[in-house]
Amino acid sequence: MNYKQAEEYLFGYTDYEKMPMPHDPAFYDLRRVEELLARLGNPHLTAKSVHIAGTKGKGSVAAMIASALVASGYTTGLYTSPHLHTWRERMRVNGELISEPEFVNLVAGLKPEVEAVNQKATYGRLTTFELLTALGFAFFKAKKAEFQVLEVGMGGRFDATNVINPEVAVITSISLDHTDVLGDSPAKIAGEKTGIIKSGSTVVSAPQIDEVAWVIAETCQSRGARLIRVGRDVKWRGSGFDNSQQRLEVKARLNNYKLSIPLLGQYQLENAAVAVAALEVLAEKGFHISPESIINGLGGVNWPGRFQILSRQPRLVVDGAHNPDSARRLRQSLEQYFGLAAGGVKGSLEPAILVIGVSNDKDIAGIAAELAPLFDRVIATRSLHPRSMAAAPIVAEFAKYGVEAQLAGDVPTALRLALGMAGEKGLVCVAGSLFVVGEATAQAEIIRPELPS
Repeated sequence: MNYKQAEEYLFGYTDYEKMPMPHDPAFYDLRRVEELLARLGNPHLTAKSVHIAGTKGKGSVAAMIASALVASGYTTGLYTSPHLHTWRERMRVNGELISEPEFVNLVAGLKPEVEAVNQKATYGRLTTFELLTALGFAFFKAKKAEFQVLEVGMGGRFDATNVINPEVAVITSISLDHTDVLGDSPAKIAGEKTGIIKSGSTVVSAPQIDEVAWVIAETCQSRGARLIRVGRDVKWRGSGFDNSQQRLEVKARLNNYKLSIPLLGQYQLENAAVAVAALEVLAEKGFHISPESIINGLGGVNWPGRFQILSRQPRLVVDGAHNPDSARRLRQSLEQYFGLAAGGVKGSLEPAILVIGVSNDKDIAGIAAELAPLFDRVIATRSLHPRSMAAAPIVAEFAKYGVEAQLAGDVPTALRLALGMAGEKGLVCVAGSLFVVGEATAQAEIIRPELPS
């Protein structure tokens, strides 16, 4: 088996990232995941775990926590999804992606156990994401990881990662997304995501709207879990920024922190406060995590594709905002960092051009409502992903706001078109999907000599 064959084997199973997901809970039975893990020697129980669910920010928070654990001296695995360029990004130890030979060897060991579970199919057949999750656990065990930081794929209650008993569970900001599977209200979605809360555990929650906060509090009370609320028990405030970092102060329960993080975007301040709150829980439990290692870890975090500036002339910004709430946060960051505003006030960055493509289950109407007022021009496109939305519906939504969007058949074409329009003084923002961002980032690397950093 070579690397390509290993990939083809994994992705030959049901892959709900490439097709509509069923709503019926019967399709998501964690007992088949536990059966597979038992056959592999229960690798998920080897390392201490941090579990992170939420609609927005969970990947950023996971990356921050993992970086601080590495800075504290712990061998740390990080499992996230989706990816920007390669599936190998989804599992890494101490910042290093799983190598192709490691990937192949682990898939070869996984294959007979998967086929044994699927032959019986007592609890249904395993899916691609479940296989990737088992592979991640096996990789962390092979690398002797002491901690594993796990980002939930979707929801929480039936997610393949929900087979561990974490040292701390984290719930980032919850808003409407995947409504066809998780429910059509924030409260219903919160009910799915609070499925990661275990009896007697400690939970850190980001600031939430009232109906979501109530669900989290009620779940914690019913399960005897301790709840730490960021925004009330842990507070933060920004203290400045430049083109490469932003500074903040966090007043936490154990210490106060003056942080500098290399992640831009106003929403990352909240994510940093959530990460600090979770790390302090681990410190309380006796793990060797000092204020200095928290400061150094967050200061060295690497998490591309989230309000990332790829060039300066023109300004090229990519952000994975993919629902109305994350689009609102992107709008706020564009206003704060670059002076963009509705009504044509663009400061020195003219024109402002949006390149946008979304997945076909996303609320493009809500996204357009947030972003349309900021941009002079819009280019609608689609990624290579099978679930990408055609460009025509995107054009139609922006037309409602008087924006005549152009169509581009693919992301590289859209990006080159936008950069040509922008000249040296404009701004190009690529958003709507991490798949679009990944393709735009790869294209930017190809044309790097034309893009001053």
